Amino acid sequence: MNIGELAKRTGLTNSRIRFYESAGLLKMVDRRPNGYRRYPSEAVTVLELITTAQAAGFSLDEIRTLLPSDLDRWDHGSLIEALRRKVADIEALETRLAQSKTQLVALLEDIEAKPGDMDCAANARRVLSRILGKT
Repeated sequence: MNIGELAKRTGLTNSRIRFYESAGLLKMVDRRPNGYRRYPSEAVTVLELITTAQAAGFSLDEIRTLLPSDLDRWDHGSLIEALRRKVADIEALETRLAQSKTQLVALLEDIEAKPGDMDCAANARRVLSRILGKT
C-alpha cells in the first residue's frame, strides 16, 4: 500500500509515518524506482503498536529496542520486563505527583490564610519565611 492509504488506515499523517521511518521504527518500507514508498499490511500493526506504546509513556528509544524487526519474533521476557519497568516508572511518578500536590495544597492554604490587615507582599514574605524555615 502507498503512504496515503497507510495514513488513512492508521489515522496518522504522512509526515508522522515518514518520521517513524526515519527514526528507525518502521523498517518494512520498499522504495520503488520512482521514489514512492510501498508498505506491507504489517505496517498498520507496527504503527498501531508504536502509537499505543507512546500513549502508554514509552519513549521512541524504548519502543525501538522492544519492537522486533519481524512481528513473529517477539522477545517475551524483554517485553514483560519493559512493561514492568514502565509500570514502576508510572508508580514512582504518581508518588512524586502526590507529594507535589500535597505541598501545593499546603502552600495554597498558607497563602489563603493571609491575615485581613496584611497586604499581598507582606503575606508573600510571611509564606516564604515559613517555607524557608522548614528546609
